[in-house]
Amino acid sequence: MISLKRNPKTKELIDATGITSQEWRIYKPNQDKDFKLSRSRFDAFKSCPRCFYLKSNRGLMEPSTPGWTLNTLTDTLLKKEFDKCRSEQTPHRIMLENDLNHLVPYQHPDIDKWRNSFSGGITHRFKDTNIILQGGIDDVWFNTKTEELIIADYKSQHKKTKVSQATYFSDPYKDSYKMQLDFYAYLLKGMGFKVSTDAYLYICNAIEADDGFHGKMLFDETLIKYEVKTDYLDEDIQKMIDVMNNNNVPDSNKSCENCAYARQRSSYDRI
Repeated sequence: MISLKRNPKTKELIDATGITSQEWRIYKPNQDKDFKLSRSRFDAFKSCPRCFYLKSNRGLMEPSTPGWTLNTLTDTLLKKEFDKCRSEQTPHRIMLENDLNHLVPYQHPDIDKWRNSFSGGITHRFKDTNIILQGGIDDVWFNTKTEELIIADYKSQHKKTKVSQATYFSDPYKDSYKMQLDFYAYLLKGMGFKVSTDAYLYICNAIEADDGFHGKMLFDETLIKYEVKTDYLDEDIQKMIDVMNNNNVPDSNKSCENCAYARQRSSYDRI
């Protein structure tokens, strides 16, 4: 897909520079000023250090993509359901259906801030560095038996095969979902909360149940359990910071399609 740069307010076409105009988004190696890194930026580092570095340290901006508006609406509607249960401190229907009557949506004065990455989300300073890790979380549940917090994330999709605990994580791209839950648990632990090793993905899978659209879509809802692991994150986050504090651009992941496209594109420019 070819993406054209537009003024966000007027929607008029403007020159695309490929570099961010916001200096505060660019990290200078060994700088003293605090620098915020999102969960998605850490995911980018794990996928391709070169792409991560060029964006974080050089301000290179990849082409924009359309927003996932249907997925966002699903998240919004689910949050409304869980907020009603939160105010009443009662289990949501998906909890009752999975014999998790001891779980309720977690009440906290900052829950709306935690769920909004634009307002900061959940944040934690990495050790004694200037790196502030952050991420917007879909929801946090509370285990009334153990008094632990539980990470929950909503996922919308369409697959003809039935979603099941046994097969859900067999696809390699789901590794990023697991790392996402690990990262959020790591941040909440860093914020001083008691966090459960149990985490959940609330999967909304659109199904072809009718003979036409008829102005509606139907979804199967499945709760997928995951055991969070945070021990590896200290080392990986430190590796990420070490890359940021180096003046040399790191090698790319050999499987990175962005880097492969950039190499091939530049080769034609030299002809």
